[in-house]
Amino acid sequence: MSNKEYIQIQNINKIFGPNPESVLDLVADGIGKSELQSKHNHVLALQDINIGIKKNKIQVFMGLSGSGKSTLIRHLNQLIHPTSGNVIIDGEDITSMSDKEITNFRRNKIAMGFQKFALLPHRTVLSNTYFGLEIRGVEKKEREKEALKWIDRVGLNGFENYYPNQLSGGMQQRVGLARALTNDAPILLMDEPFSALDPLIRMDMQDMLVQLEKELNKTIIFITHDLDEALRLGDNIAILRDGKIIQEGDGQEIVLNPENSYISKFVSEVNRGRVIQCKTIMKKEINQELTNEAIVSPDMTIEEAAKIITESGLDIGSVLNNKGKLVGTISVQDIVASIVTPIKYKND
Repeated sequence: MSNKEYIQIQNINKIFGPNPESVLDLVADGIGKSELQSKHNHVLALQDINIGIKKNKIQVFMGLSGSGKSTLIRHLNQLIHPTSGNVIIDGEDITSMSDKEITNFRRNKIAMGFQKFALLPHRTVLSNTYFGLEIRGVEKKEREKEALKWIDRVGLNGFENYYPNQLSGGMQQRVGLARALTNDAPILLMDEPFSALDPLIRMDMQDMLVQLEKELNKTIIFITHDLDEALRLGDNIAILRDGKIIQEGDGQEIVLNPENSYISKFVSEVNRGRVIQCKTIMKKEINQELTNEAIVSPDMTIEEAAKIITESGLDIGSVLNNKGKLVGTISVQDIVASIVTPIKYKND
């Protein structure tokens, strides 16, 4: 794995049952999940998970219910211990830490934002938000100042003195997010935190999370069952099925090159125009004399590029990098073809 990978998940297997270690060899030999359960009374939750997660990026794990994504994320703070394998974070093997060491690790390096935030009912929004800082011994004035900043940022200004039972489910989720951000840990774990929000607020929170990742340089591990959310947020996406990672890559790779029919079904309804970037389909054989008013950037989505090109009354746009250098051209015809051409999966 690359030395740029801040988190390394190595050969993780998780088996639930009366004697998980006794069936590890069967799992290594490739026994299926259903057979392990029916014949050996053990549940295979995760199988040979290997992935490196880069620092200050958003890593998304997605899959349907029962795919293992929530089990996996709980290995990163050792709420669940693997049957075999290791989790290395910033050079430290957290799977070999003592109880005292893992408690200290959780307090200082990791913040959690789960679908059920478990807000303390006797505490206000404010005191729930600064709870982690209070545990760490931060002075009251400082922790209140930090908490108020994030309460305002998640759109709950004015609700500081409310109690959880006075808030809607979506508002409670935002309190949980504010609490996670207030802890100011370098790693943020988020297990379907926006699932209960209505669509408009959900999109606002997604946009805010992307902006926060850029501003605060945090490593964010995000769990979702929603592919559109995964594509909107993820620098890298790993799709799980029955405890295995069946494809990993950025959004464009997964949409354009699905590994099999299962992934192909996931991406079939995706608006590719909002995922594919100009640099992916632009022509690099450039006529250096070509200049026009339809200027687009390599990282712009082709949907955005199509709008600029068509509004200019032209058929071709010039792709300029951030230094203003012409690096390619992109045509409306190419954009349309990339959106409507059927995508074939690699294998099945």
